[in-house]
Amino acid sequence: MQSSKTIRVAVIGVGSFGRNHARVYHQLQQESQKAASAPTASLPPAPAPRIELAAIVDANPERATEVAREFGAQPFTSIEQMLRATTIDAASVAVPTIAHLEAASALMNAGVDVLIEKPIAASREQADELISIAKRTGCIAQVGQLERFNPAVRATMPFITNPMFFEVHRLSIFTPRSLDVDVVLDLMIHDLDVVLSLVNSPVSEIRAVGLPVLTNKVDIANVRVQFESGCVANFTASRVSTERVRKLRFFQPHQYVSLDYSRRDVFMLTVKPIGAAASASSEFTMPDIVPSKPEVVAEEPLLAELRSFLHAVDTRTAPLVPLEDGRRALALALDVLSAIEEHSRRANLDSIIHAKA
Repeated sequence: MQSSKTIRVAVIGVGSFGRNHARVYHQLQQESQKAASAPTASLPPAPAPRIELAAIVDANPERATEVAREFGAQPFTSIEQMLRATTIDAASVAVPTIAHLEAASALMNAGVDVLIEKPIAASREQADELISIAKRTGCIAQVGQLERFNPAVRATMPFITNPMFFEVHRLSIFTPRSLDVDVVLDLMIHDLDVVLSLVNSPVSEIRAVGLPVLTNKVDIANVRVQFESGCVANFTASRVSTERVRKLRFFQPHQYVSLDYSRRDVFMLTVKPIGAAASASSEFTMPDIVPSKPEVVAEEPLLAELRSFLHAVDTRTAPLVPLEDGRRALALALDVLSAIEEHSRRANLDSIIHAKA
């Protein structure tokens, strides 16, 4: 049940993506204010609880002030300074991954619900500690696996039966962001999470190759993941591409599904069963193949994600993407990195790369 309380929110870390959190919270604040001031007869169904973007925290005081001024919030340079000065109900944690545990634990220990950007933490142990703190404090804690809220992914979910083969490409043109992690934790983890959410089976085998190109971390990687169910998923991720591609395609019995994260659309081909007479014939009979495009409800994924988080905070219900899902995606990403390191050792890639340099 939705409460009448105004949820006071903060954004911790306002780099490029943290600023987007502030922008969307500000948008939701304006929407809730308009709904509250509208004549009763014209009120639409309440889409989200009332919120107030109350605080912006960033270690860079100029950046904190700049973003706070842009969206009408109060700037702070640390979580401790914010908690001493004001009351906060919920916060987005968008600091570098290595600082997720410190920031989110400080907030949850103060009773603040959190949305932690992906990847949830730098290690399995840190992820486990965050899950433990959330359980001990009773705080709502969600991980920011943004693609779960992509309209194309949400439109695909009702059609999932038994996916057996995935082909996934996520390519980006190089930008100097998120260079504290490699391409697996920066980009591929989105697709690892989505596929894990679609395949209800443990991973049985991982084969992977990855290379540094412009940085000293893995910039391009190709991975083959096999599940105990027999499903196989091929992932390619690059942050040094010449074009931007965001595609996930999969086969399941009698169906092919192509999902474009960027265009936010879905295309399906469904094979209709042939009749008994044709089935009994020794001659090949081409079955009917029916194309279709499921309806996609347009919505910015970050807006949908923050609405979902605030709904969980407001109603005290489990978030749609709990920390355990973030921990599962992180664990697979770290296993992929281990497989890449193992391949690099076996192939003696260091000497090959240095020889070419």
